[in-house]
Amino acid sequence: MDQTQKLINAGEDAVDEMLSGIMAAHGSHLWRPENAPRAVIARDGPRKGKVGLIIGGGSGHEPTFLGFVGKGLADAAAIGNVFASPPPQPVVDAAMAVDGGEGVLFMYGNYAGDVMNFDMAAEMLELEDIEARTVLTTDDIASAPREARATRRGVAGNVFIFKAAGAAADKGLSLDEVERVARHANDRTYTMGVALSACSLPHTRRPNFQLAAGEMEIGMGIHGEPGVRRGPLQSADAVADEIMDAILAEMAAGAGDEVAVLVNSLGSTPLMELYILYARVAERLGEAGLNIHTSLVGPYCTSMEMAGASITVMHLDSELKQMLDHPCDCAMFQVR
Repeated sequence: MDQTQKLINAGEDAVDEMLSGIMAAHGSHLWRPENAPRAVIARDGPRKGKVGLIIGGGSGHEPTFLGFVGKGLADAAAIGNVFASPPPQPVVDAAMAVDGGEGVLFMYGNYAGDVMNFDMAAEMLELEDIEARTVLTTDDIASAPREARATRRGVAGNVFIFKAAGAAADKGLSLDEVERVARHANDRTYTMGVALSACSLPHTRRPNFQLAAGEMEIGMGIHGEPGVRRGPLQSADAVADEIMDAILAEMAAGAGDEVAVLVNSLGSTPLMELYILYARVAERLGEAGLNIHTSLVGPYCTSMEMAGASITVMHLDSELKQMLDHPCDCAMFQVR
């Protein structure tokens, strides 16, 4: 099998070299503690008396996670190798750097390696008298049935869920309240995706799964986890309809309710195709009597160079609307 082509130096150095480039480009927003290169900290955000929000996970999903570090959103991110959890120490390094005396909240997608390592970090922080709590994101409706929602994966809905929690922390709410807002945001966020081609890891440069020409997989995860159905490639409207049918059935919103929408590229799908999807998503929401308050279109939670897209809908209420509208200033995401 031929290797894929990538603009890298050595595959094993790709993550650290990426981080060096991000620091060179976004040093006004981000810094790294000495001897802790995988802990990325917001220059303007952490402060005394504020709950610290720490997000993180494997590389390869940029701008998730480190692109959402900044004032009004996450205070820090712990960065793992490609598609791999960060070990406990970078999580501890990040928490120590942003602790304002009010505890810290860990937020990340529901994956076994992340759960294990962040839990270990929380135990290590107990020795430093820093309280650490965790909210897992579980927005991928394709990964488990509704009655097993707690076992679902966290995918592109992270953007809205992190945003709500970051706003709550920036407003000076208590750890109890920041945790409550984060869980509330997660409970009202729904995502489903479609993959059209595989991606490859920098150190192998070989596809990490196989899709035949003319095939797609509905519901595939951001690391290539199996979806709910594989079949012939369909039109953009047909794909959007299948995803929106599933989201609207579970969301059970009423006419006049407001939503936030993200149409997300998994890596190589261009804006032209995303906006074609968005047009049908907006049409379906309008037919359901729902009003779009926030729209995001672009690569927000990617999977290296995977072709495909995901659609996220957050069912807003007055509190979540306020949290999404709260200003933030991150290296790769701003709300004014």
